[in-house]
Amino acid sequence: MENLKSKIIVLMGGQGAGKGTHAKNLVAQKGFKYIEVGAILRDLPAESPMKQIMARGELVPSSELFKIISAAIDSNGKSDMILDGFPRNVEQAQWLVQQYVYDESPYDLHVLHLSLPENVMLERIANRVKEGGGRADDTDVAVVKKRLECFKRETIPAIEFLENVKGIHFYTVDVSSKDFATNFTNVCKALGIDDIDINKVQVNVAKL
Repeated sequence: MENLKSKIIVLMGGQGAGKGTHAKNLVAQKGFKYIEVGAILRDLPAESPMKQIMARGELVPSSELFKIISAAIDSNGKSDMILDGFPRNVEQAQWLVQQYVYDESPYDLHVLHLSLPENVMLERIANRVKEGGGRADDTDVAVVKKRLECFKRETIPAIEFLENVKGIHFYTVDVSSKDFATNFTNVCKALGIDDIDINKVQVNVAKL
């Protein structure tokens, strides 16, 4: 029987994994809806309570973040979609499972771990700085290393948790190749997508 469930494809990986680039290429190839959590938060009105919390350098409360994710997913209806920037820790991963991984769920959850060594992450971040791209704090080596430590401390356990949840389609894809088209082809293979047009693959839609 045909699977009528919509896909939620969760992209997870450290700095330099190319989550945004892969997401936007998947959107261009397959027409997925794209939920970029960081962009949603950045676009909140300046007067909103959450924007004011972020302006103080504080973390958005999980309860409020969950409302944002739920609303974004609901707004896409039955479309297949990509979720980028969430979950970032075990608490968020557990919430995602509770909400969307059960027998009668209208969604199939696919978790794609974009894997690469730390030295490649650092090299790509340095290249972003040279090319004039990336985040404003990419030039501060101490801040970059702090973000990497946070990823290892907070997000890696979330990835490991999701890998072992029954009902989740989990894939680890090595994206350390210097050739983005190779990485993207491997991502598509993991997702069972075999009708990509490699001539339309773009690296510059988002900085690696």
